[in-house]
Amino acid sequence: MAGTAPGVRGDLTARGRRFAIVVSRFHEEITARLVVGARAALRRHGAADRDVAVVWVPGAFEIPQVALALARRGGIDALVCLGCVIRGETPHFEYVAGEAARGIADVGRLTGVPATFGVITAETRAQALDRAGGRMGNRGEEAALAALELVGLLRALDGRPARRGAPRRGRR
Repeated sequence: MAGTAPGVRGDLTARGRRFAIVVSRFHEEITARLVVGARAALRRHGAADRDVAVVWVPGAFEIPQVALALARRGGIDALVCLGCVIRGETPHFEYVAGEAARGIADVGRLTGVPATFGVITAETRAQALDRAGGRMGNRGEEAALAALELVGLLRALDGRPARRGAPRRGRR
């Protein structure tokens, strides 16, 4: 159905919220750039450095397991999951990328803690670099902004205040 989007949206307020960035060491020259983009986006929207934890894991396949553990521990408002999978000559790419995507989505569904997908899936290293702060933007920044919006949106849908410490508003 065509028309305008629903009126409920998440704000992009990071102040007073806690984030975990779960990032793959595999292709670290690329994933480190994603972390820079994610941290910069969170800072621009008010996150204090002390409220952003960065947790490195061996590869993209391991991201969901650690993200789930962090979500279940509590104290995290959102998870930003970052990695890079570059196609090779075997079907390994499909397995790793597919399981990372499914696992990250499951974290959000199972725990209610937003977990965003900032895993680059590329055919070549050049394509990955283009998406890690190159001509196609920075997927880390995009994943962090999505996490911010989801935190605000879920709070708005629950009728909770958008910011910690703000007075509670009634449901509409």
